[in-house]
Amino acid sequence: MGIEMRHDFKIRNGGLEDLPELRTLFVDTITSICKADYDADQIDAWISDTKSGANRQSWHDMITNQFVLVAQYGSKIVGFATLDDGNHIDWFYVHKDHQRQGIASRLYIGLENEARRQHQTILTADISKTACRFFVTQKFHVLAEQVVNRKGVDLVNYKMIKSIDK
Repeated sequence: MGIEMRHDFKIRNGGLEDLPELRTLFVDTITSICKADYDADQIDAWISDTKSGANRQSWHDMITNQFVLVAQYGSKIVGFATLDDGNHIDWFYVHKDHQRQGIASRLYIGLENEARRQHQTILTADISKTACRFFVTQKFHVLAEQVVNRKGVDLVNYKMIKSIDK
């Protein structure tokens, strides 16, 4: 049996009104999807500021200063992705219940198209172990393994890059 591809979702620009749902999606996705690649302490360190609300300003800054795409299925947000400075993929999450339905691919295409529109020639990203496989399928290459320390806990991610045509 093949993987079901969901085509009945729409991609739109994100706005401030989406923030509460984006924060919930972020926490739920990391808590569920990333547990195969990160332990409980790492996941808690990753999501703790969002769960407590300590980083509300960084969420506000993301939505107001970055190019934000949201995938919506009916009235529910099922994914989001952002492009910072025209060529850096900063946030990229697909809802835990909507994995492997083509949502990440559509979000990625939207970001790459925006980067091209801005005449960028490369895309960069700092990618979790969990998302690395997806970005490799999009022709990204790992430049370096990185260790990020959050709340005294080390998390491994990857600095990745892709050349794009204008």
